[in-house]
Amino acid sequence: MAIICGIDEAGRGPVIGPMVLAGISIDSREIPRLKNIGVKDSKLLTPRKREAIFKEILNIIKKYKIMIVDPHEIDDALKSYNLNLNRLEAIKTAIIINYLNPDKVILDCPSNNIKSYVNYLKLFLKNKNLEINAGHDYDKKFIAVGAASILAKVTRDAQIKRLQFKIKDYIGSGYASDPYTQKFLKDNFNKYPEIFRKTWSTYKRIANQKKLNEF
Repeated sequence: MAIICGIDEAGRGPVIGPMVLAGISIDSREIPRLKNIGVKDSKLLTPRKREAIFKEILNIIKKYKIMIVDPHEIDDALKSYNLNLNRLEAIKTAIIINYLNPDKVILDCPSNNIKSYVNYLKLFLKNKNLEINAGHDYDKKFIAVGAASILAKVTRDAQIKRLQFKIKDYIGSGYASDPYTQKFLKDNFNKYPEIFRKTWSTYKRIANQKKLNEF
């Protein structure tokens, strides 16, 4: 028997709303049960299916931890603490791993330099000898990571729904490629400072353009 930890994130790139990281720990013998309930990369599931599977996942796994990283924390890390998004994610991932205390970790790596990312992550781990399997598209390749991706995505979507409930104008998905988000950002960049990632080039470009026009 081995305790496996799967880790993934949702909302890494949006200009609006938080980034969410999720980790699950599960007895390796129970992983087939995740497959049986339809666990896969969250992007391959409908919102309704993700929400239904979310509840079933919690009945199978041993433990889980979800971390919500708000826009202001992302901005502070990038501006004040001389971090980049990869390093911030590695630090949050280490907190999850330390809490779950698994025998092995499988994670979807956000960095092109996998070795460097894992070495930085290990700086913050209590168990320096922990086996870590990191790679790209692991949410599609490993069921445990797919389960974590579902927890992260459902949580991120819920956070966006809460923001939308508070704000009357439609904010869209929060991604800069979304035309609704683009319009909302242009019209409201200075009205809701707590929801925007001000270090994002999309935000800075619009804010600077508006200031030039006012001048």
